[in-house]
Amino acid sequence: MNHDTRHAPLLDPCSEADHHRYGFELPARVEYVSRARKLTRDRLDCWGIAGDVHDTAMLVMSELMTNAVVHSGSHLISCELLNDVKHLRISVRDQGCAPTGPHVCHSRAAEERGRGLLLVETVSAAWGAHASQHGAGRTVWADLAHLHVPYGVAYPRRAERPC
Repeated sequence: MNHDTRHAPLLDPCSEADHHRYGFELPARVEYVSRARKLTRDRLDCWGIAGDVHDTAMLVMSELMTNAVVHSGSHLISCELLNDVKHLRISVRDQGCAPTGPHVCHSRAAEERGRGLLLVETVSAAWGAHASQHGAGRTVWADLAHLHVPYGVAYPRRAERPC
């Protein structure tokens, strides 16, 4: 048999190989922030993440998505959730950014805007930003600590999960 003609098998979507990764893209418009929250909520429900981590993830997704829409001048925003043993990482990538990048604003209490990253910083185990590896844009991410799946225990296979 000619081994050069064999194809690598496609990853089984029911396998544990996805490491609980989920991503989506949405138009960079304010009205799509609620869609990002819905997609995030549905995925967290699928993974069985509830309580404080769920509520915090919803807040973080809303803030990061809103910042990308308002400050980046993008046409499309990419979002990703990565659920590992100790953290839930929320990443939002835009197509363009201000020259200074995202920063925490320590606003006066009376101001209605400018506190999004301060909230993210407060509720996250860690957060940061980096330039896109491909073209213009920036990724802003936040890690939320959780121990939803005990260390050493395999993630449930899709057949065992509700979604």
